Order: sequence, then C-alpha cells, then structure tokens
Amino acid sequence: QVRLMESGGGSVQAGGSLRLSCVASRYSYSHYYIGWFRQAPGKEREGVAAVYSRDDSTYYADSVKGRFTISRDPAKATVTLQMNDLKSDDTGMYLCAASSNPTLGVSSVLSPLPYYLWGQGTQVTVSA
Repeated sequence: QVRLMESGGGSVQAGGSLRLSCVASRYSYSHYYIGWFRQAPGKEREGVAAVYSRDDSTYYADSVKGRFTISRDPAKATVTLQMNDLKSDDTGMYLCAASSNPTLGVSSVLSPLPYYLWGQGTQVTVSA
C-alpha cells in the first residue's frame, strides 16, 4: 500500500527554522508532483510548495517565497521542505500529498484538488 509520512514539525519562535520531511513508500509512478500543504484551524487548506519529479521544477506560494525551499531526494524517496524565517502565520498542520496527473499547470499545482494521496500531517507552531 502506498503511503506518505511526514515528520519534522514542532514549535519554534518567530524567525526560527524547521525542516519537514515527506517519505513516500511504494510509490511506483515515474513522474509525479509532491506538494506541501498547510491548514490552520478555521482556514482552508492551502498549497505551500510543490516539486515535479520529471524535471525538479519547484513551485511556491507567494507567502513563502524566499523563505521556504522544497527539494527531492529520489534515492531516499523523500521530499524535504526547509522553512526559514518562520512567522506566526506559518502555524498549521503541514501535509504532503502526491499527484501523478501530468497536466498540472502553474495555476493548479498548489491547489489541493488534483492531489489524491495524503499523509497524516505534522504540526508546526510558530510563536511570536
């Protein structure tokens, strides 16, 4: 059974850093998108960053550009989200998700709709 598992969440002060990891087990598609999403209480799930395995193209929400970096390690079946200069608005449950849809465009790659495989999430709390 294909699974995604996140780790690396925690509590930090504003300005701090965290490194999230998403490990994919038994994911057999040769080309896929892995996205990181977050959801705060009472808010909609929003896309933070995504990477495409075919060419390692990366995509970021405007709110995290310059602070977050997504990267992929195929040998370890891991996608990492390095988060620097964290702000209180970054607080939320962070989930990784996968999509093998090859037609995702820039306008949809950070939408949760095309993603069909989700991890359980890891909590990130940033205190002011």
